[in-house]
This record gives sequence, C-alpha cells and structure tokens, in this order.
Amino acid sequence: MNIRIPALITLFFIATTPPAARADPVGFGEPVVTTGQQVKVNGNTLRYLAETGRIAIRNVETGEPHGYMFYIAYRLETTGRPRPLAFVWNGGPGSNSALLHFEAAGPRRIQDRRLVDNQETWLTVTDLVFVDPIGTGFSRPVKAEYAEEFYGTAGDVASVTEFVRAWRLLHAAEAAPILLAGESWGAGRAGSVGYALVKRGIPVRALVLISGGAGLNSETGSPVLNGALQTVDRSATALYHHRLPDDLGHSAGEIRSFTERWVRQVYAPALERKDLLSARERSAVIDGLSRFTGMPSELIDRDTLVVTPRAYREGLLFASGKVLDVFDMRLLRRNETESPAEAEHDRRQIITSYLRQELGYGTDLPYVGTESLEQGYAPGGVYPQSVNARWNYATAEVTPEEREAAFQAAVQHGGGPPRLGPPLPSAAEAVMLDPRLRVLVAAGRYDSLNSCAANEETARRLEGDLKNAYRFECYEGGHMMYHDSAARQSLARDIRALTASIQ
Repeated sequence: MNIRIPALITLFFIATTPPAARADPVGFGEPVVTTGQQVKVNGNTLRYLAETGRIAIRNVETGEPHGYMFYIAYRLETTGRPRPLAFVWNGGPGSNSALLHFEAAGPRRIQDRRLVDNQETWLTVTDLVFVDPIGTGFSRPVKAEYAEEFYGTAGDVASVTEFVRAWRLLHAAEAAPILLAGESWGAGRAGSVGYALVKRGIPVRALVLISGGAGLNSETGSPVLNGALQTVDRSATALYHHRLPDDLGHSAGEIRSFTERWVRQVYAPALERKDLLSARERSAVIDGLSRFTGMPSELIDRDTLVVTPRAYREGLLFASGKVLDVFDMRLLRRNETESPAEAEHDRRQIITSYLRQELGYGTDLPYVGTESLEQGYAPGGVYPQSVNARWNYATAEVTPEEREAAFQAAVQHGGGPPRLGPPLPSAAEAVMLDPRLRVLVAAGRYDSLNSCAANEETARRLEGDLKNAYRFECYEGGHMMYHDSAARQSLARDIRALTASIQ
C-alpha cells in the first residue's frame, strides 16, 4: 500500500496529496519524491516513508556537480533516540542495488513474480538507504568526460563516501548510528568507504560485508592453509552433486570435518613443500583431492596441486559436459547466449514499475542494470560500454602490460576481479582507527568466490581489537545466500543482533 505525500525530507506524516516536485534544492539538484507506505511483518503493521531522489556529487572547489547518485530511502518516524541508518549497495562493479533491495533487506521482496511484504526486512531495526553508484540505476555523470572519475576503484570509493557524507547532512541525520552494507564487490566498497568516513571523523558503527571478503589487507595465518581450506567448502558441493565416495558418509558436517582434518594434516603440509614431493607423494595428494572434492584426478594440475575456482566449476561434472554456476555451485551455469527467462523479464518489469509508479519517481532514464542503456538515446546511435567493461581496477599507475597480465590471470583463476596496485584501506584499517566499529562477514557455503572454512580459520587467528570487532557467519546458500529462505532468515537475525550491539 502507498499514499503519496509532498517531498519534504524532515517532516513525517501521512497525507493523501500527490508528490510535489521540489524546486532544485541545494545539494539535491532535482526533485525528491516521498510516499507513505506500510507493510505487515510478522503480523505487525510497519508504517514508514519511502523517499527517492538523486544527490549531486560536487567538485568541492567549484561546487559544480560532476554526477548525480540515485537512492531509495525507507525511514520510520521516531520520537526517541535516532534509529540506526544503513547505507546498502550491491557490487559488480557496475551493479545497481536491486538484489539486496528486492531480495533481502527492503520492505518489499519479489516472490513468485510479484512484490510481497518482506518478513525478513532489515527496516524493523534500521532505516535503509539503497544506493546506486554512478553509472548504475538512475545515477549518471553530468558529462561524458566525468565518467572516468567514477568508473574505477579509487573514484568509486571517493564518490560513495561523498554520497554518505552529503546524505547525512542534507537529511539532518548526523546523530544516527551508521551502518554500511555491501555485497560482493560492494563489500570491498563498504570497507573502504567505512575507513574513509572514519578518517574524516564521521562515525561508522558497523560494516556488513556480504560475499566479498573480510576487508583484511594483511594475511592472517598461512596463505597456503587458507587456500587449501577451500577444499572443505568444495566437499559440500561434491556431496550435493553425489560425487563423493560412499565411505566418506552422508552427513555434511561429518564430511567437512573429515576433509578439514585431511587438509590440515596432509594437503597443506604437502603444498608447503610441493617442490620436494616424490612422484608417489604427489599422486597421493591428487588422489586425496579427488576423494574429498569429487574432482576427477586426471584434471588436477600435477605441478601446482591446486584446483582453481574456475577449474573446479568446469571439472567436477566434466564427464557430463556441465559447468557449475559461479555464484551457487549447486546450480548449473546457464548458456550465456540464452535470452533472459520469462521470470527474469517479469522481475525487471516489477522493479521499474515499483520505482516509477508506486514510489512515484518519474523519469524516462533507463534503470541501468535492470533496463538496457539501448532503450535510451545516444548521440549518433553510439552507446557507451557498460560500467563493468570500462572499470579501472588499478589503485596506482600501472603499465598496459601489467593491466593485461592481471586480467588474464583473473580470467584463468576464476576467483574474482583482477588486482592492480596496492589495496585501498578497508575494514581492518577502519577498526584500527575506531575499535568500537563492528564487522559482520557473511558468506555462502556454495559460493565459488568465497570460503567459509578459510573465514573460520581467519576468525581463529585474529587478535586484539580485530578479534573483538569481527564476526564471521556461514550460510547454507550461494553468493546471494538470501535466495534460500532459511539463510535469509538467519542473515536477518544476524543483522538484528548487529544493530542491537551498536545502540
């Protein structure tokens, strides 16, 4: 249900008048639309205001806007202490915030090709601002030549940091405890934006890093052991696909325990001295890897004794010609030449109709990431490449040869984007600046890009302020673990616990 009201940022009331277009307010640059909404969560009616708009990202020297960043905010009226305020985004890079918005955290969730009240919405414990970085959603650079300021790792962090700073000021929300939540590439963004804000004296109370690492730029423990522990995660995938020998048993927990014992006692020590292994020892390691992961032994590299994420996805079901999905290894990869399924088409229609009609954000811009740029106008009919294709991953000057080598290595490994230059300060550095900061690291057991077992090892080895700050959780799901109902409920419970700890 929605009742449209005038676009007044700080006034909380329900009215029946249609949304009013604000006349180019300073800092926004465009109309902001607010509607009164309500959902039923666990039998209780939750009334809130939904606000849509774009905030100008300005050159601090001239005040000139270089981009406009779109957001969807949901806020409850409060007369007591300020509610926590969570800024939420997805990753890509180059993705809008629709996944976390409409499948995990927002007040409405897409289910069975329609919007339903989300029983696991984070709005019960924190106000929400879903952020679309420049080049995604309705967010755009003001001029084409400004695009490169935003389409790169360093510029992306700088612009999203500015968005959070500006949004708080323009909404008189300086007293609200701040959370930053990001998924995949967006988890790294959350860690680095968190650090940048804390360094500027803007308090951030919590970070939620979903399926995107832990924001630890220095290795904890042995890198060899951490890599080897991926074998434990793969045993769960092999069990799901019935690729384990019967004598390992059928209990997932027991199999993981057996596998971890082998990794610690045999596999990791062998990797530490792999150049000294005899042919017999090398064959024994390969046989063990095949036994615990289901990977055909003939597909395991005898020189490295390592199975990369890409090799595992392509190798486990090699005999049947099937490839595992990158984000959820229980699934099989869809042929990339296929057109979107009917359900996906309906999903995109639901999202854009909701934004334009239910929330009243009247724009003819394509919602990038859900709608194609080709639906809009391009001078001369020449459309720009996607943000992801144009992304500058380098955090320092690199040569074209270094860039190409990093891209090729990332493709061959299949474990994530290329690394170019030193990592930006992230969650761990933010904790060092402010030990009160809390960090929730969330991973899915069947995600080929993350490792629950390695996270558990990291948790054991953290010390001091980092040990106090960090909490690691593994969910029975994939990269988007909230696709599984039980995992979505567990994630929501952990968000509730996190917000309770910072108030």
